[in-house]
Amino acid sequence: MKIFENFSKVKVLVIGDVMLDRFWWGDVSRISPEAPVPVVKLKNTSLVAGGAANVAANIAGLGAEPLLVGVTGDDDEAKLFAEILNKLQVSTNFLVKIPARQTTIKTRVIAHSQQVVRIDQETKESLNFQEEQKVWEKTSSLFEKAEIVVISDYAKGVLTDNLLKRLITTGKKKNKYILVDPKGKNYSKYKGATVLTPNQREAAQACNLEESDKGFIEKSGNELLQNLSIEALLITQGEKGMSLFQKKKEIVHFNSLARQVYDVTGAGDTVIASLAVALAAGADFCEAANIANISAGLVVEQIGTRAISIKMLRNTLTNKN
Repeated sequence: MKIFENFSKVKVLVIGDVMLDRFWWGDVSRISPEAPVPVVKLKNTSLVAGGAANVAANIAGLGAEPLLVGVTGDDDEAKLFAEILNKLQVSTNFLVKIPARQTTIKTRVIAHSQQVVRIDQETKESLNFQEEQKVWEKTSSLFEKAEIVVISDYAKGVLTDNLLKRLITTGKKKNKYILVDPKGKNYSKYKGATVLTPNQREAAQACNLEESDKGFIEKSGNELLQNLSIEALLITQGEKGMSLFQKKKEIVHFNSLARQVYDVTGAGDTVIASLAVALAAGADFCEAANIANISAGLVVEQIGTRAISIKMLRNTLTNKN
């Protein structure tokens, strides 16, 4: 609870792939006569911040201040995105508009609490040098303002290898913790960061292991910790909880606290956001991971992308104690 009191003093620099999560909610009562697919009767729609923007939304929900850097197109979706961020009290001042790119949108059709299909609209090509430089100019001006840095990689082309290198190198020079939510199989581009937060499938793939391999969590965790020169690794495992690896320390496992898992959409964003805010507020890795685990357990009980809030956390811990 003492750590929570410091949340409001924390500023977190978040850089990565921002996107819109659009949900179409409805019911299914029949199969289409035209093809063997369900007919969804649409009832309502909703739009929320996704990707790195959802990380920022979670940080804001915890009472801290996110400094969000990302890329959008110069389209109608970018305008909708800005409106959503404004409602969340997340600044849009550090977003870079690139007319040649599509603002990333993920549309999910939900029926009876189940995702029926997802439709992606996006540009995945890597930023060119001039575009990357615009992003770096926005980012470099924020290092001094933030206590901690979060890199949210969704492999949409914003986090080029060169940009990642500059971010990690600058962060280390300025003694900032660098937290990374990684993507892809090649984790060497994240070498030198402070903490990585892959899920179990991502960790296994990065080490050329299969999830069916015996002890793959321990094997992948120890291998990544050793090879990437990082201080800690938090591997999330869905309903099984998460495991924290630290140098020269025993592995710490946290059991999932979710009473019922309805939707894991955005859970990784909640984990890294909670971890970052807690670390910046004075928690050690184990304390911060515990807070992240509690936060993840709360958001997966909701359907759709949901951000954690300080009120939800306080209520949960008060009831536990």
